[in-house]
Amino acid sequence: QARRLNVGIADAVPKLVVRRLLDPALQMPEPVRLVCHEAPHDQLLANLALHQLELVISDAPVASGGPVRAFSHVLGETGVSFFGTASLVTRYKRGFPNSLDGAPMLLPLENLALRRGLNYWFEKHRIRPRIIGEFEDSALLKVFGSEGVGLFPAPTVVAEAIKAQYNVKVLGPATSVEERFYAISIERRIVNPAAVAICNAARHELFAKPRR
Repeated sequence: QARRLNVGIADAVPKLVVRRLLDPALQMPEPVRLVCHEAPHDQLLANLALHQLELVISDAPVASGGPVRAFSHVLGETGVSFFGTASLVTRYKRGFPNSLDGAPMLLPLENLALRRGLNYWFEKHRIRPRIIGEFEDSALLKVFGSEGVGLFPAPTVVAEAIKAQYNVKVLGPATSVEERFYAISIERRIVNPAAVAICNAARHELFAKPRR
């Protein structure tokens, strides 16, 4: 009988990151059955409070003073890079990042943490991209990007997987922009063995800082 792990996945978390985060649970000696639920951040927290979920993977921590009492455990952070089809990357490679001024861009919604970081970065570099589309679902954003609709940002930590799956290339980094991921639980200390394996692998492998 496999141990069930009910996990909530926030819409904004890239699916390739989710795949890497959850993989350690499937590698445990004791069989684990993952039950994944995808929904907006607030809805997942409500389900967590009702004990319908054991863990929530999100790009944002629990708001202090919010209606749900839960605990945010930092899994790690990654840099962000811009990706695009070969023709778009060739067109905007010269003069990057200033070449992004007026470039067709696919972005996360305004209320998401990554979008706020990108807005600050654009303003800092005096870049005004031509926004073609805004998305809550990061996977849908990449599908549009893979068809050449526009350039798009994504976590650098899964750059190789993005290039292979969506047949795109890396244009360049959004220097100083970072995307952070959290595991959210009702308990202060995570005790579910599968959830512990997920958190430990994220901190010590997936998001581990390279030694100098």
